[in-house]
Amino acid sequence: MGLLTHRVERSEIKPGDHIYTYRAVFTYSHHGIFVGGNKVVHFTPRQNINSSSDTSSDFYDSMTSIPSSCNIPDCGFRQPNSGVALSCLDCFLGKGSLYCFEYGATPSVFLAKVRGGTCTTAASDPPETVIHRAMYLLQNGFGNYDVMGNNCEDFALYCKTGLLVMDKQGVGRSGQASSVIGAPLAALLSSPLKLLMPSPVGVATVTAGMYCMSRYATDIGVRSDVIKVAVEDLAVNLGWADHHEEVNEDIEASHRLITG
Repeated sequence: MGLLTHRVERSEIKPGDHIYTYRAVFTYSHHGIFVGGNKVVHFTPRQNINSSSDTSSDFYDSMTSIPSSCNIPDCGFRQPNSGVALSCLDCFLGKGSLYCFEYGATPSVFLAKVRGGTCTTAASDPPETVIHRAMYLLQNGFGNYDVMGNNCEDFALYCKTGLLVMDKQGVGRSGQASSVIGAPLAALLSSPLKLLMPSPVGVATVTAGMYCMSRYATDIGVRSDVIKVAVEDLAVNLGWADHHEEVNEDIEASHRLITG
């Protein structure tokens, strides 16, 4: 397990794994759930067809887009107005390499990771539960895409753990978002210490330590403001699905998409 990432071969991943790849020379990672059959369910920013405006970023949209030239059956499938999509593994990866997100990481391993968005201390649920959540949300959506509060990594983390952050005003579950916030916060908090530490090495050490601790404090495995939510309850309570009776139909449709 590397300090930066966990690169794997295609033969090593299993259905229910949380996988990711890097876009734009490691500036951004795109996450999804491998559901078997060479297919991945992932969350992307998409414009609502009933709206004339798009609140998502063109940058992130281009980073997660699915090539229109793919001839794999069901690759690119998504419900109208939903950002949750089914892609073949090739289209999901694009030209990037394949990485596997780590669950159940010890605090020491988590803190040793230089980059956020590669692991969590939270434990993963069984693969069949993970796949059920991913395929259910493929049929019912995952709400509005938000780079900082509800992104592709948040989607994959929820599918793997069933955990949601109750405080909607704060940062989401995403380790990438935590890193974006953590770096400036660490620099800000360590600024007064520069007066006491004339050595640049000392200041850098303190800043790095605060950065790691800020990431750790926002990890879903240690946060106190997370709750376990069944995917059916998530969809109904947030208005992403209308009736519980639709669940059996969704399961049958999802099975056809994986095996088709």
